[in-house]
This record gives sequence, structure tokens and C-alpha cells, in this order.
Amino acid sequence: MLRLLLALASILLTGQQTVRADVTSPEASVPNDAVQPDSTEGLAEQAQNPIANLVSVPFQNNTTPGIGPDRDQTLNVLNIQPVVPFRLNDQLTLVTRTILPVVSQPRPDGSTGNGIGDLNPSFFLVPRLAGRWTVGVGPTVLLPTASREDLGSGQWGLGPAAVAVYTNGPWVAGGLVNQIWSVTGDSDRRAVSRFLVQPFVNYNLPNGWYVVASPIITADWQARADRWLVPLGGGVGRVFRIGSQPVNASLQAFANVVKPEPFGDVTIRAQIQLLFPRR
Repeated sequence: MLRLLLALASILLTGQQTVRADVTSPEASVPNDAVQPDSTEGLAEQAQNPIANLVSVPFQNNTTPGIGPDRDQTLNVLNIQPVVPFRLNDQLTLVTRTILPVVSQPRPDGSTGNGIGDLNPSFFLVPRLAGRWTVGVGPTVLLPTASREDLGSGQWGLGPAAVAVYTNGPWVAGGLVNQIWSVTGDSDRRAVSRFLVQPFVNYNLPNGWYVVASPIITADWQARADRWLVPLGGGVGRVFRIGSQPVNASLQAFANVVKPEPFGDVTIRAQIQLLFPRR
């Protein structure tokens, strides 16, 4: 994980020498209200919008040290979460957002379980709206695809999901929320009732840089105590090109101010997002 963080920091800090950012192109001088989709500014706005009309493949790595009774274990979750939009007609787009977790999870005996977690696809119907708002609503699904029993729920789940995004000049802000209940599954496993809300605020700077805060707040309603995980924090990111490939990279750090025990006090999130703008 340390190598991944160092590599990401190197990309962010030395990107001007190793990649081509579109800050010198004619599109870069277009006012914010008329930003071109393929410009750095346009790609940044789309990359920061989870239901934008943009195919992207984020690789989001979340590392939480200080796990376990002795605080000497580390939880690592790499979320592979492709976003693929489908235009249904001139007024409506279906945006699919799927999360496949690759988990390295400490066990009570001090060992570590490694493998694939449960798959979580979401489907958002996004109407074409005038103005600065983008909204989407639809179902989210839980599929018991875990490669090991201790890495998944053993349950099939279903629930509602919604996203709202506000864009104004350099600001892109909004939130994603969902609730999943188990509908069937292993009768020997605990039922699922999980809530998630992810507020996000981005402020875009020159040369593809931006400041971001996007904590993922969760609640496990089936837990008798310590239901909530509430991180606070943020970080920086940059949109640039490696050759002709647009990339969005970011690094954030969060203090887990409300958490179950014995969860870690800090989570580090490093993300590389491949962008595929429509031609």
C-alpha cells in the first residue's frame, strides 16, 4: 500500500513533466458556463459527477490500519467500480455503477482473509434537466459473490439509491445515498440492512488540480451497538492525460470520528480513474 501511495503522489506532483494536461488547448479558455466536455475542466466536472454521461473505470483503494485488539492489523479494500451510461432517448439516460470489492481483511485469530467481496450494482435513471442540477434515482442490488464466507454477507439484497449533483463554476457538490435490505439468502447468516451516504464537494483549480472531500458514511442497522462509521477529511486530485488517455487521480485521508470497535482511527483513500469520453 505504501508503494501505491508513493506512486500516486509522484503522478500528482510530477504530472506536468510526464503527461499532457489540456490547459494550453483552446477549450481551456472557454468560460465555466461553456466548458467543452473533452477539455481538462470538462473532464474534471464529469469525473466528479457519479452519474455523468461518461464511461469511467475507477480503482479506489481504501486502507485502514490499526485494526484488531492489538491495533496491529490492516484492512484493505480495493473497489473496482466501472460506470457505464446508456442513452435511452433524448431526455433520459440509464447510468450503471457497479462496485466489485477486492478485500484483505483481518480475522480475530490474527490471520488475514483475502478475496472478492459481494458485488453491488446500482442503476440510475437520469433525466435531462435544464440548469446546474443532475439527479438520478433507481435500485441498488447486493449479490453474494464473495470468494470466502467471511468476506461477504451470504445474502441477496435490494433497495433504493439516489444521487444529486450541483455544478456551478469551479464547484461540483452533491451526494449519493442508498439503503439495502436482504431479500433472501443463507438462513444461517445475519440479515442485511445497510445505509450509505456519500456527500462530496470538489473545488476545481487551474491545470487540472482540485480539492476534494468525499467521506463514505455507513450504518449497519442490524448491529446492536456501534452502528455508524463516520469519517471526516479530504484531499487533492488532478485530471491529466497519459498520452491520449484521460486519467483522474486523487488522494484523501479521513479521521474515523465515529466507528465500531476495534476499527482503525484513520483511513487513506487512493484512487486512479480511467476516463473514456464519448466521441
